[in-house]
Amino acid sequence: MHTFSEYIDTSAIKETINISDGKTAVEAVLNGFRNLLSVEREVLQLSTDTNDEGTNALMSDYIRQQEKLVWMYSAYLK
Repeated sequence: MHTFSEYIDTSAIKETINISDGKTAVEAVLNGFRNLLSVEREVLQLSTDTNDEGTNALMSDYIRQQEKLVWMYSAYLK
């Protein structure tokens, strides 16, 4: 069985701690969404290639929602 620290070590989204500044917190969330979107686009392509409509629809929904959040968080930071 894996330990929590093993998951943290292998995760593309790195843990952030002791953040008290709102802008820094939003930047961390935004970077996390960008990492997720990259992986989700790969899954979307694989599901398209294998005609897996269920996974394709799921990934499309996730991507659409998270792209909206990325847009909103990016607008906030500007």
